[in-house]
Amino acid sequence: MGGREIYPPFFISILEIKSFGGKMDVSQAVKQRKSIRGFLPNPIEDKVLSSLLETAARAPSGGNVQPWRVYVINNSRMDDFKAHLADFSLSESEYPIYPPKLVEPYRTNRFELGEEMYKLLEIPREDKVARLANMSKNYDFFGAPAAFFCFIDRSMGAAQWSDLGMFLQTFMLLAEEAGLGTCPQEAWAMHHQAVSEFVSAPENEMIFCGMSIGYPDWEQPVNSLESKRMPLHQWCTWV
Repeated sequence: MGGREIYPPFFISILEIKSFGGKMDVSQAVKQRKSIRGFLPNPIEDKVLSSLLETAARAPSGGNVQPWRVYVINNSRMDDFKAHLADFSLSESEYPIYPPKLVEPYRTNRFELGEEMYKLLEIPREDKVARLANMSKNYDFFGAPAAFFCFIDRSMGAAQWSDLGMFLQTFMLLAEEAGLGTCPQEAWAMHHQAVSEFVSAPENEMIFCGMSIGYPDWEQPVNSLESKRMPLHQWCTWV
């Protein structure tokens, strides 16, 4: 599968994984990481998630504020959450996921990724029903057996929100090293009421995103999607 190492799917600790093919270097993890939108149902032990999260907390944080607040759902709690979710409708996100008018080249970057994904899924643009059905898979975590929600205190500013991104990226790279796939999902911001109630988040905390976690199902075409990146000269200037 594109040169990826496939690890045994059941109950593997991080230390056990390293013994299968040597430790993955950072560059390899960065290049291999992608948003997985189709997972195997194989379970993940709580201790594996706990270890990944503890290590991810070494991510940079301005002033060592560490603004991330994480709520994990795994094992039977995943089923409980999905049953809970059925009683709620989507609502408006408490923060703008994208600017109201996304200018170029950002608009094209986003549009082209969507088109590539639906092409892989063989869903034409005019098939709105199929596209909505595919979008709804966000709220099943794309079949992932585990997930977490990342919250932040409402008193925090833009600088602390950037810390969340560094924490989440660190977690995703560690998960990649451990043979797991991930998908960060801002879509969960549109289900903030259901999520906050289920995890009993205090009112001073608001959700930023969810994170699906599991073993990738490489048989699903959507997981072959490779997002394009702009060439260096378009976004980097030597002065």
